[in-house]
Amino acid sequence: MRELLPPAHREAQPRLGDDRRAVVLVLLDGLGDRPQSDLGGLTPLEAARLPVLDQLARSGACGLHVPFGPGRAAASEVAHWAIFGYEGIPFCGRAVLEALGHGLPVDDSDPRLYAALRTSQTRDGVVWITGRAEPDDEADARRLLAALPQASGDQIFELEWVRLGEGILRLPGAGAEAAAVSDSDPFFEDRQPWLLPRALAGAGPPAAAAAARLAEYLRAARLVLVGHETNAGRIRNGLPALDTLTTKWAGARRPLPSFQDRVGVSGAMVTSSALYRGFARLLTMESIDIATDPDPGRDLAARLAAAAALLQAGATFVHVHIKVVDEAAHSRRPDAKRRVLEALDPALAALLEPPFSGAVVAVTGDHATPSSGGVIHTGDPTPLLVVGGAVRPDAVTDFSEAGCASGSIGTIRAADLLPLLLGHANRARFLGARATAEDTLGFPDHPEPLLPA
Repeated sequence: MRELLPPAHREAQPRLGDDRRAVVLVLLDGLGDRPQSDLGGLTPLEAARLPVLDQLARSGACGLHVPFGPGRAAASEVAHWAIFGYEGIPFCGRAVLEALGHGLPVDDSDPRLYAALRTSQTRDGVVWITGRAEPDDEADARRLLAALPQASGDQIFELEWVRLGEGILRLPGAGAEAAAVSDSDPFFEDRQPWLLPRALAGAGPPAAAAAARLAEYLRAARLVLVGHETNAGRIRNGLPALDTLTTKWAGARRPLPSFQDRVGVSGAMVTSSALYRGFARLLTMESIDIATDPDPGRDLAARLAAAAALLQAGATFVHVHIKVVDEAAHSRRPDAKRRVLEALDPALAALLEPPFSGAVVAVTGDHATPSSGGVIHTGDPTPLLVVGGAVRPDAVTDFSEAGCASGSIGTIRAADLLPLLLGHANRARFLGARATAEDTLGFPDHPEPLLPA
């Protein structure tokens, strides 16, 4: 117990000692799952042998994370928007994050969309997407992207290549309201065709005009691609033509409080992909980018070492993301996901040692990714454990969907995760006290002082 400080002048109670802690969130992408017949009716977590995660569960409190409520399947970017404290603020769109993460300047409010060259088939006059560019297609893809039209009517379209057959499509001068358009890229290629871009429900005339121009542009781009000599050569060589351009993830950058201003504490991230590099740039968070190691355990160990360095450099909140669990689930092999979880478990022993043992640490996922079935992500619950600080251990001994269901935390949404962790770290903002103009989630570390005259 900390020694109490004597009361201040004319105060009756002792002064409060400063026992605030840092917060670390380890995010295992796609962690949650469903019972799998290949695993005897267990989820990969329930079937896996995870002594370290089980030890962490015994040392802390557990519950379930359902980012947006039962049944609502979340993409990683929208789940993280809420996790980082921005629920209620219009989402910038993943295309903006991808652009920032690839190092492109995004210093205006022009709409941006993520564009990709795709292969296709036409059936009964409807275009169906059948695939995408492969590494051997890079030279062809560059030639085809360079040949695309640069305008539709009075709207200019600027496409900047970022990786194999994919780029960021910008609509200069259209304005942020014009970003409210739907995707032309079908997420389920065998169930949905090449889609007509539409203004989102409730959007105004700028979005309707942008959607119409975008549809014209995509039709014109397809005519160019279908007739291009590069695709004719591909067909002669027995390769599918990259003859259709799709768009998705439209958005625009708007004025936004930094993570420090929104939450009240300094934030940092350990990243490896453009999406999370984009989050770090957008929210003005420190970051360390780690190239993905093919060995899952070694990869996570490197990320946790980087997180420790960020803590030691003074970061108050550190986010550690690893994608390999989600990738294993998307392989549609439940046992592959189980094996990846078991490979990651030993590296998590670092969370039992300094500097993590002096922080509040949470482990969870951003959504559930079932390892079988005809879905991408689902709204099924993902286990959550929290250890350290003011956390009171509960009776959970097994870090899994079934084990954590009885935990004392209960079921929480993404927007409640950071306030929960800040509270256990003795960093909750005292509701009713306002030290800053922003309605921060936590106790502000660096409010602006009133300087004497």
